Amino acid sequence: MFKWPISIYYEDTDAGGVVYHSNYLNFFERARSEWLKTMGISQTALLKQDIAFVVKRAEVDFRRAAKFEQNLMVESKVIELKKASLVFHQGLLDEQGNCYCEGKILVACVSLSQMRPIAIPENIVQEFKRAR
Repeated sequence: MFKWPISIYYEDTDAGGVVYHSNYLNFFERARSEWLKTMGISQTALLKQDIAFVVKRAEVDFRRAAKFEQNLMVESKVIELKKASLVFHQGLLDEQGNCYCEGKILVACVSLSQMRPIAIPENIVQEFKRAR
C-alpha cells in the first residue's frame, strides 16, 4: 500500500468550499504518479520509450464531502496485476480513517504512438509485486 498526503486548496472546491467531484480523480492520479516516482520510475522516460499508462475505467463512490483546507491521505493499493493492466483501489481518508471517496481504477499500459495495449515493463511489474 502507498500513502500520499493531499491538502485541499481553494482551487479544488466549488463555491460552497466542497471538493468538486472530478477533483477526487485528480487526487488519485497524483498519488499513482507519486507512487511511481518513489519506485524510481520516470514517466518522462517511459514516454520517450513510447510507453504510457492511461485510465481505462474508473468506478468512484463519493462518501463524504471533503472541504477547503482539509489535510487528507490518499491510500492506494494494486488489487489486480495483469500483463497490460493494473487495477488500483484508492481511497481518500482523514486521520481518523473516515473515507471521503474511494475508487477502483483500471489503468492500461499502452504504446503511446499506437494507443494499443502493450505489456507492462517487467521492472514495473516487479516493483508493484514487491509493494503488495
